[in-house]
Parts: sequence; C-alpha cells; structure tokens
Amino acid sequence: MEESPAPPQSPGTETPNSLRFAALYSDLRQLAERQLRRNAGAPISPTTLLHEAYLDMSGKDAVFPDRERFIGYAARVMRGLIIDMVRERRALKRGAAFHITQIPAELGASEGSEVALTRLSDALDELATHDARLAEVVDLKYFCGYTFEDIAAQRGTSKKTVQRDWEKARVILFRQLSDLS
Repeated sequence: MEESPAPPQSPGTETPNSLRFAALYSDLRQLAERQLRRNAGAPISPTTLLHEAYLDMSGKDAVFPDRERFIGYAARVMRGLIIDMVRERRALKRGAAFHITQIPAELGASEGSEVALTRLSDALDELATHDARLAEVVDLKYFCGYTFEDIAAQRGTSKKTVQRDWEKARVILFRQLSDLS
C-alpha cells in the first residue's frame, strides 16, 4: 500500500497540533484504517478520512499534553466523521436499511453495520452525558485500540480499575442498545 503524504501546510501556518499531526501521520493513518475496518459501512478511504479529520481538528485551538490524548481525540473526530457519513448515506436510502435482531455482548464482535454503528454512537453519547469516564474508556479501548495498560497509564489509574470501567460501560451500553430495539 502506497503511503500518502501528510496534508500540505502553507508557510507560516504550522500550529502545535498540525506539527503533531504531521509527526504522527503514519500512526493516524493506521488508526483510520482500523476505524474503517471496524466500521465497514463507511464509504470513504483511510486517506480521505484522515485528511477530513485533519481539517476538522485544524480549526480547533485545543492543547494536547501528550501523544495518547492527541490520538484519542483524533479517533473521536474520525468516529464522528464516520457516523455522519453513515447517517447521511442512510438518509439517502430511506427504507433500504435492515434491522438488527441481536446485539452481540462483545462490542467488537460485530462487523459494524450502518445501523449498529449509529446505535452504538447514540448509546455512547448517552453514556458520556451520565459518566464521561466510562465513555472515555470505551473510546480509547474500542475506537483507538488501546490496551488496558495504555489506558491505565494515560489516566493514572490501575489496569484493574480500567477493566472494571470497561465492563461497567459494556453492561450499560448493552442495556441501552437493548432498550433501543
């Protein structure tokens, strides 16, 4: 697979985030590929997703203290872009969508149909309004692909605490997804 160059910058427009984005381009591209493999319903290439995420992030003045938080934020931006694309595509195909009759207990067990992805995003947004910490664990584990150890190190907690948060979030999301059926 041919590596695409980082998004172009005009002279003098480099910000700390654009420099970090350029430095982490290959890692972010792998993240985009992983996101698209997990969410097969998205009609976009990894390079396009990555560049769309760059455009979205470049307009923000957020400061990220470390690499993990930057990649975590980029993963959330990519997830949002994928969700928006899937919703737009479903809006164009009204009536053509199918209904899922069973939700797997493991979040990562499904192939990521458009309906399941949209429902998961809605449930995750709802979880974030009630317990942002649990939603962050799901974002980092499911969407970023971090290990429990990585998340624990980033958050300054133990691996066991992160695992408990993951299990609690899975139970809450499963209940929310079951209630949406």
